[in-house]
Amino acid sequence: MSTAVREGVGFRSERGPVLIALMLTTGLVAIDATILATAVPSIVADLGGFSQFPWLFSVYLLAQAASVPVYAKLADTVGRKPIVLIGISLFLLGSILCGFAWSMPALIAFRVVQGLGAGAVQPMAVTIAGDIYTVAERAKVQGYLASVWAISSVVGPTLGGIFSQFTSWRWIFFVNVPLCIVAGWMLIRNFHESIEPRRHRIDYAGAVLLTAGMSLLILAVLEGGQAWAWDSVQSIGAFVLSAILLVAFVLVERRAAEPILPLWIFSRRLLVTTTLISLGVGAMLIGLTSYVPTYLEGSIGAVPVVAGLAVAALTIGWPISAALSGRFYLRIGFRNTALVGMGIAIIGAISLVLTSPHPNVAFVAISCFIIGLGMGLVATPTLIAAQSSVPWNERGVVTGTNLFARSIGSSVGVAIFGAIANAIIAGSAGGEHDPGTVEAAGGAVFLSVAIAAILTIGAGLAMPKGRVEDIEVVRPAVQPDEGTA
Repeated sequence: MSTAVREGVGFRSERGPVLIALMLTTGLVAIDATILATAVPSIVADLGGFSQFPWLFSVYLLAQAASVPVYAKLADTVGRKPIVLIGISLFLLGSILCGFAWSMPALIAFRVVQGLGAGAVQPMAVTIAGDIYTVAERAKVQGYLASVWAISSVVGPTLGGIFSQFTSWRWIFFVNVPLCIVAGWMLIRNFHESIEPRRHRIDYAGAVLLTAGMSLLILAVLEGGQAWAWDSVQSIGAFVLSAILLVAFVLVERRAAEPILPLWIFSRRLLVTTTLISLGVGAMLIGLTSYVPTYLEGSIGAVPVVAGLAVAALTIGWPISAALSGRFYLRIGFRNTALVGMGIAIIGAISLVLTSPHPNVAFVAISCFIIGLGMGLVATPTLIAAQSSVPWNERGVVTGTNLFARSIGSSVGVAIFGAIANAIIAGSAGGEHDPGTVEAAGGAVFLSVAIAAILTIGAGLAMPKGRVEDIEVVRPAVQPDEGTA
């Protein structure tokens, strides 16, 4: 075992600078996920295009989610370092272009560039952590990475409001520039990996078919019932063409020498169940982060900052339990830890449902905190279990598939929860501005979140039983150079 592994997980260890760099890169994506929302009024006032602003979010999520599998496979082929640096560079370029955008269509286009960068940054940070830390150490490290999201959920909206009010909305993008430069410099200097040189046959056809097919699918789900009706020509056409492209992708992958998304992932019970769990986690997260603020603002008139802090309680509970999850899964295994976490999340979700007829910020925050505690015991151990079951040259694809499933779960969740809420609002005489209607819609969404949690626990029950040492098949094949990482 190398000196780096013996020295522990702290920031002062040899791997400390790499961990700090990973947290910085994660922070780029995390802050960008929240900082834009509070600046939308200022952007629209400057650039116009109010009807187009939802695309600022949709195209970013679309580019990010669709590119993850491609980056993940390339990371297993050429290494993590070049891919994460490409991601940081694209994110930097996209941020600069967004800051100088002269119109809403231009800003939307530049958000695509940002999304393509984010698609490499987030999965690579998690994959690198899986490479350089042992299975016993990863829970604490994932807790550190999760804490970045918790901090960003508070810092992001605050910065967005400050920049919009006192300077210019353009600074919500320019603030990424120094962060990108520092993160990239720290990774170049401190993270080193040894890749065995060999010739690769890149699966270009598979990459194009997967990206196009998933892009259309995610676009259809995100915009269905919003930009166009579910039964419209656009919606049906997008779903049909997506299905055709994905079927073609499967046929290509069966013959590819080095498939971009190997089909063996779907033949391993552990990987299938952890992927399904990630789908459920994504749906639950989007249901809460999207509708808790709306529920509190519309029902009791809570100001946006207070409503945002209530849902931020979820991202506070998550890193706490994620950091502690290692103590659980080393004793009772990955499966049992995930089941305990899902049980806690279900309790939190049910408490939201029961208290929804009587809106209260404190009750909602406590329930979200409980759900966050549960999610930390679900998402982190199942991801680590998937990573630990494969060697280095498969870990990127496995990690990317897990995070990709979470993105798909969020996309599908947005569509389902949105349809439920809109149906209740449409059937009410009071409309979306009636507090009683908002309460009813919020309660229905919270009930749907609880149902998603109950369904997800089914995937947890199907996970293979066993101790950690029964799942961990290899030690990390790539370690940071002695004395540098």
